[in-house]
Amino acid sequence: MMVPQRYRTALFQAFLRYAASLERKSRALVGALRPFVDRAIPYWILGWLALAALRMVSAPAPIASFTEFASVFLPYAMIALAPPLGFRLAEAAFPAGVDKWEPQFRLAFVGRWEAIDRDSARRHPMFGPVGFMASLLIGLLLNVVLRSGEFLIAVPAVSMAGPDWARAIFLAMAFEVVAMNFLYLVCFVMALRTIPLFPRMLALTWMFDIALQLTTAGVVKSQADLPAEVATALVELLQGNITKVLISVAVWLPYLLLSDRVNVTYRSRLPA
Repeated sequence: MMVPQRYRTALFQAFLRYAASLERKSRALVGALRPFVDRAIPYWILGWLALAALRMVSAPAPIASFTEFASVFLPYAMIALAPPLGFRLAEAAFPAGVDKWEPQFRLAFVGRWEAIDRDSARRHPMFGPVGFMASLLIGLLLNVVLRSGEFLIAVPAVSMAGPDWARAIFLAMAFEVVAMNFLYLVCFVMALRTIPLFPRMLALTWMFDIALQLTTAGVVKSQADLPAEVATALVELLQGNITKVLISVAVWLPYLLLSDRVNVTYRSRLPA
């Protein structure tokens, strides 16, 4: 049965109104993200250090000296400070409204595009990290929380007095969390401030994340006297992390290459 034209028109107009409403809500959400992160920094640091203190109290071997305490506390403190440091340094490096860092050549060759100047791109209705891009921004923040929480739960606190293999695992996994928390917050700021290099930075961060997981797995396997059950559990954890990164790549890479919004916002070009 054919739907009368007036009903099709009404449905189409209702869809347009719904899409416009989602666009407004998305822009409001993205506009609130930067102030939210700024306000959340002290709570993040204090909350993480409080949870780390509980983890240190329940360490497998008691922490008997200040030196042992410092050897455990310092990695936890670095994890707490890495996201705020990435956030602040990226904001200082990429001031809002400054049009720099335009690549001299494009790596995204998929599709047919017509270049426009940056001012025209900024005036285009598709400009801005909103819509589906807002989900990516939130995902970058959640990744920091989830990766940190995973470390807190899965890796016990080990001081210098602990076994060499346990200490090596603790430090390797802590360094991984510090590095990735820092880089994902840098990507967040670059995306939020519409820096043209953002897609490349995110791709490099994904590759570094996978390389770091593989390096950590190599460090774990190289430890003498490593219990087999510990090795198995950690390898499964690292493989799970690699799988999550690859899923992110599979979901977001096509969008970053083909989305009109991404191309207008970060590459200053429109579909030809």
